[in-house]
Amino acid sequence: MSRVVVSGGAGFLGSHMCDRLIDRGDEVVVVDNLVTGSAANVEHLVGHERFSFVEHDVSKGVHVDGPVDRVMHLASPASPVDFDRMPIEILTVGSRGTQNMLDLALENNARFFLASTSEVYGDPLVHPQPETYWGNVNPIGPRAVYDEAKRYAEAITMAYHRTYDLEVRIVRIFNTYGPRMRPDDGRVVSNFITQALRGDPITVYGDGSQTRSFCYVDDQVTGQLALLDSDYTGPFNIGSQYEFTMLELAEIVIEATNSSSEITFKPRPQDDPTRRNPDLSEATAKLSWKAEVDLATGVGRTVQYFARLLQI
Repeated sequence: MSRVVVSGGAGFLGSHMCDRLIDRGDEVVVVDNLVTGSAANVEHLVGHERFSFVEHDVSKGVHVDGPVDRVMHLASPASPVDFDRMPIEILTVGSRGTQNMLDLALENNARFFLASTSEVYGDPLVHPQPETYWGNVNPIGPRAVYDEAKRYAEAITMAYHRTYDLEVRIVRIFNTYGPRMRPDDGRVVSNFITQALRGDPITVYGDGSQTRSFCYVDDQVTGQLALLDSDYTGPFNIGSQYEFTMLELAEIVIEATNSSSEITFKPRPQDDPTRRNPDLSEATAKLSWKAEVDLATGVGRTVQYFARLLQI
């Protein structure tokens, strides 16, 4: 059993990580300021003898009583709507927040885990994207607050590793979806599902030919834990090997919801990536991991969650 501190543990992905850590016997301390997370995501864990929750912003410093074996930094607003709404907070949690969590790991001689993102590749000129690709990021564009925050977070994580010999792990997350996503978070899967359930037009930006590789949350958590428990530093891409256009996703959502929604088109946002697909060679070879849940199955499960949440 390990004692694991999880920043952002009340968020969409973080709460699923907490579930898995508890299920396997770990003790979990969540630190979350609930800016984009929700106490409802972890309310089923409250009262568990191996779970505790601290409402706090890790950008303002982190202190945890007692021993700490592993520190997982998952905290950050990560949805497109957040980039305009809280840009400074995103940059701060990626910089100060990451360093504060690194310091917590250093003080406790704990293993540090950074949740980075495929956004470090920007609008990639290499396809699929291997971990060795340095990316194509616009540093002054509207998406830069998230892209550059994560790029900095990776840099300071490796600086602690080289300077202090701190054990670190870095994951680059590709387009994860599933239950506990926010209905209004601006991500394409949640957008399409909520629009379809309500019978509203499904909004596709551009001509719908841009692609993403969608990873169901259970697969994502399994991949991250494989890295956390491994002897590898990373970074490792964790995502689905299958690539879908936005139009293909819209059709899958319409079928899963049995919706009569029509598809409408709007101009693409600035710096929206044209193609996004991970090279998973490293994760397959070294972590013995690959995504198992196909998109239609994962979307179906997510539709059920949103139908209950929205009471539709």
